[in-house]
Order: sequence, then structure tokens, then C-alpha cells
Amino acid sequence: MSKKYAIGVDFGTGSGRAVLVDVADGSIVAMAVYAYSNGVIDELLPGTDIRLEPDWALQDPNDYIETFKLTVPTVLKESGVNPADVIGVGIDFTACTMLPTKANGTPLCFLPEWRENPHAWIKLWKHHAAQPEANKLNDTAREMGEGWLNRYGGKISSEWFFPKVWQILDEAPEIYAAADRFIEAADWVIWQLTGVETRNNCTAGYKGIWSKQDGFPSKDFLKALDLRLENVVDEKMSRDIKFLGDKAGELTEEAAAWTGLKSGTAVAVANVDAHVSVPAATVTEAGRMVIIMGTSNCHMVLGKEEHIVPGMCGYVEDGIIPGFFGYEAGQSCVGDHFAWFTENCVPASYEKMAAERGISIHELLEEKAAAQKVGEHGLLALDWWNGNRSVLVDVDLTGLFIGQTLLTKPEDIYRALIEATAYGTRMIVETFAENGVPVDEIVATGGLPDRNKLLMQIYADVTGREVKIAAATQTPALGSAMFGAVAAGKAAGGYDTIQEASAAMSRLRDEKYIPIPENTAAYDKLYTEYVTLHDYFGRGANDVMKRLKKIKAEVRKG
Repeated sequence: MSKKYAIGVDFGTGSGRAVLVDVADGSIVAMAVYAYSNGVIDELLPGTDIRLEPDWALQDPNDYIETFKLTVPTVLKESGVNPADVIGVGIDFTACTMLPTKANGTPLCFLPEWRENPHAWIKLWKHHAAQPEANKLNDTAREMGEGWLNRYGGKISSEWFFPKVWQILDEAPEIYAAADRFIEAADWVIWQLTGVETRNNCTAGYKGIWSKQDGFPSKDFLKALDLRLENVVDEKMSRDIKFLGDKAGELTEEAAAWTGLKSGTAVAVANVDAHVSVPAATVTEAGRMVIIMGTSNCHMVLGKEEHIVPGMCGYVEDGIIPGFFGYEAGQSCVGDHFAWFTENCVPASYEKMAAERGISIHELLEEKAAAQKVGEHGLLALDWWNGNRSVLVDVDLTGLFIGQTLLTKPEDIYRALIEATAYGTRMIVETFAENGVPVDEIVATGGLPDRNKLLMQIYADVTGREVKIAAATQTPALGSAMFGAVAAGKAAGGYDTIQEASAAMSRLRDEKYIPIPENTAAYDKLYTEYVTLHDYFGRGANDVMKRLKKIKAEVRKG
């Protein structure tokens, strides 16, 4: 019997990535990347001189189709695998990334009459121009006592589905009227592969205020937002939600021609990039937190019971692994934190030293910082350079350093920034644990575990928990391929559950980071000081950060 394979396609912010995976053991046989031709559209609308306003972030849906056309044939060619042996396809996506379409799935921005209207294009996850709508939505939910608000840390983000739809209605009612469907890009690409509109419970739950028990917010609530939104779910969305692990459909003849795969190949229900990484990091049970560590941190943990955890990003029943409540939290600035420092605050002498040794400035700073004892630099920082996602849920908070002297060196600040992000993670871990969602160990994945061993040891020391590392370097794409194997099913050579797929196809590295007792004891003292600053500046005792931000905005406006 020939080997069987699955393909996972990971749609990121700047590119799409396909991996061809051996279903038997999860090994990645081939990989290909397509950099979107239009990338992130945040200045000019393509082909026009139409300038976008601040906080806008759009994309071109054609880039997603090109991803399929260019990456999947490449991995087939490079591997020499027979397309008949590819049993399933899965995808993951940034979220909430959404678009308006006609009833047949045609994006409005493909139509000449709407191409020059920015609201006809895809609103990328980091499109923040719907903040006024998000503010009004949150105020209305609180006034009406909507119970679902607690599931999302008490605040719906401007990045989410309904604020973006409402912004279209507010600013471009003609686009709202022309749209037959508003849909997550994750579900739209599945529609293009299968010819069938399918909506997944992960994006619906985490970004669309949907729950397995209650569905979407009531018509009364939507009507209270705007009379014209009362029937938006029934008229322009769908209440038919498919669950992770389900088969969405099969490749059409057209999609088979794009990809070089066989028509009829099983296609999995869409997933979100962070969430699909959990089973690819070996986690299919409660008590083990997965942290995707990169420019930001995303923390996910499974629980058997439903709990309200203050400041989380949200929880969804069956939202990550069937049979569990999937809880999510996050930190808005981690790798971006360190990049900011190295790009703006490192003296030329350090750059020269790194260049002479043939290492990066990050490697030099890590080496120097690693030589320090815990607390030696005398610094403490709050990790809010890009606001606070969890547990304060406040984008208007900013960063803080305390303890600098004329003897403070770059490596001191660099280490303090690493420690600040670790304290932020400990705050999240302890908030989960205190509210009935235990975290016994951490599994890390993403770019940072490969690049900074000091950071990983600090996270273990600060949290007092063992940190293990997922073996895969492409965890979202691997996770998508795993769900593709589940969509195909055991009879076709795949698996019947994601738990079975994870057991066979995911693994951890041999390396792990164990808390050093004396470091943990020292960090306990520093963490107490962090909590004092965290609560003083973050919970309303002193709103100086917000006042400074307001003054800055007023001055810039002139």
C-alpha cells in the first residue's frame, strides 16, 4: 500500500505557505511559500491613487487563490508525490479577516463597479478603523446586560467580525446593500476549493460572538446597535456552523486544476492559525498551555469545564479540540518589543561588536544578558508597548521602565524587556489557574523558541513551570494538514479524530526548559513588584499613560 499524504495551507499576514506532510508520522516532505503580490494594503488601494485612512488594513482575495495555484503544485513537483496519494487538504487563516461577496462567492472588489471602494475589499485582522463601532457595541452590550460579553474578557475588539460589518454599513451602505454575504476569509477559501459555503465554529466562536449553546447575539441586540443590522445573520451570514474535524467538502474540478490535486480530495473545515497549532504541538488534553511566541504571544489552554476568566480573549466550546472548552489569551507585544529596542536604542559600538564577531545584535545582547544574575540590572518594565491584550484588555496602555541609572547598559534593558513579557505570561497563567483552568506545563512554538534560549529559560523560571518545545517549525501548516487527514478519515488512510492524528503526527523536541529553583525564588520577589506596577497603571489608579497619549494626539492634530 502506498504512503498517504495531506496538505496544509497556512494563510499568514504577508504570505501563504503550503506543506506536504506524511500522514503516518507528520514529517514535512515539501514546503512552498507565496508572498502576496499586494501584501498588506494600508496606504493606497491597488491600481488607484485612493489613499486609505489611518488604521486601515486590507488585502486582495486574489492573493489567496494565487497561493493555491503556486504553492500546492510546487510541493507536489518537489516531492514527486502522486496526487492520488494526497488524501486531504486543510487550511488555517488569520482572524478576523473578512470580506463582502455576492451570493456565488464573488468578492465585491472583483467587480468593476466596486473595485475603487475600499469597503469592498478584504478587511485584514489588523484593520482597526472599526474602533468607533466596537466601542458602541461594547457600551450597548453592557447596557443590555448581554451575558456573552463575559466570554470575551468583557470587551469585543475592533478586529472582530461585527464591528467590521457595522463599519461597512456606517460608512458605505451601498457596499452593505450590494453584499449578499459577509464571510471570514478562512471560510471563503474553503468555498473556493469546494464550491460550497461552509462556516467554521472556531472563527464564529472567537471572532463572531457565536456559541454552541446560544448561537449569535439576538436580533434584539443587533437591532439595538442599528435597525438595519437586525437580520444581518439570516440575510448576509449563516447559522449553519460546521465543527473542527468535519469534512467541509471535496475539491472541485476547478480547484483541482489550480492545485494539481485530484478532484474529490477531502477538504477540512477551516481553522485559525493560532488554534490549529495546538494539536500540532502535541496538546489535546487539559492543563497544558500552548504559547505561540513571535511578534506577539498567543496563549491557549484546554479545559473540561466552562469558567469565566477575567481578561481572556475568549473561550469557545469545541473551539480548539472537540470535547473541550478552548481558552485563549494573549500579549500584544513580544518579539516586536525586542525589535523596537534593537532598532532604536542600541549604540553603534554594540552594532560594531556584533558585526566584527559575525553575529546578530540580538545574539550579542542575549549573550551579555545571560551572564547576569536575576535582579542584577535593577530594572523593571511593563510590557505594554502595543497596549495590553490580557488580562487588562486595554489598547491605550503604554510601556514603562523603572530603575534606570547612569550605569544602565543595553543588555540590562534587553533582559528587562524579556522579563517583562515573561511576567505578563505569568499574569495570564495565574489568572487562568485562579479561575478554574489549571496550567501545569507550557509547550512553546513559533519563531522565538528557535532564536532565544535565554528567553525560554526566563519564561520557565518566572512561571515556575516546565517549558517544552514543539518539534515542528511550521506548526499552523502541520496542524492544518492534520485536520486534512481527519477530513479524509481512517478508511482513506487518515484518522477519525484529531486526537488520533496528533498522537501520530506531532511530537516534541528533546530540549526543554526546567525552572531553576533559586531563579524562581528571585523572580517571585520581582514579580510582586511587577504586579504592583501592573495594577497601579493598568487598573485606573493612575491613568497617566492615557493622558499622555491624549496630549500626543492633540499636539499632532495641531
